[in-house]
Amino acid sequence: MTATLLSPNPDTQAPVDQPHQISAESRYAQARAAMVDSQLRPNAVDDRRLIAAINVLPREQFVPAAFREVAYMDRPVPLGDGREMNPALPTARMVLAADVRASDHVLLIGSASGYTAALLAAFAHHVTAVDSASALVATARTLLAKDSNIRIIDGPMADGAVDGGPYDLLFIDGAVDRVPASLVAQMKEGARVVAGIDDQGVRRLARGIVMHGQLALLPFADIESVRLPGFDAPKGFRF
Repeated sequence: MTATLLSPNPDTQAPVDQPHQISAESRYAQARAAMVDSQLRPNAVDDRRLIAAINVLPREQFVPAAFREVAYMDRPVPLGDGREMNPALPTARMVLAADVRASDHVLLIGSASGYTAALLAAFAHHVTAVDSASALVATARTLLAKDSNIRIIDGPMADGAVDGGPYDLLFIDGAVDRVPASLVAQMKEGARVVAGIDDQGVRRLARGIVMHGQLALLPFADIESVRLPGFDAPKGFRF
């Protein structure tokens, strides 16, 4: 499956009477290429299909206009209401670790404005994306309206989307204290899980397999990701 790519915003184009200036579209394309070369490739993101998908997906369109110029920097990008978009590196490393397959039904938690949903939809059969921020859900629905293999749900992220399961892959695009049993229960036997872990303030990326209704996550990279709301561990909880 291939996610629909969005046309550049005409409001960001260089004026036609300034031919010496490169267009916004070209500038952002150069920024994407620089991000791949300086942030992703040096950090073990070298899968050709993933690199190709990242190189054509206009990341700048998934952030507020005021932050488009920093969309390709190696830092979280503000989205409003206290939420941020993950830097490209943790998301790309999790996509690699997830081993996304063409037959996969994916449950994406923390879909925000839709960037990761679009990226996953380039490889998976279907993506069900859940977020609790109504404004971000509305943005994602607008940006991804033409993508028939993506469904965006507005609701508590810890609840997931029972009606779309069971799923082959759980992708949590952010750091959580724990993966709740409510999400694990929506996975098939043998389903893959990738997530950010917030272990007492230390954030890592982790992966695991659901076996007999249980999940054990193992860290695979010491890379920070943005924290998702609604996943606080009970007092005294430890991974």
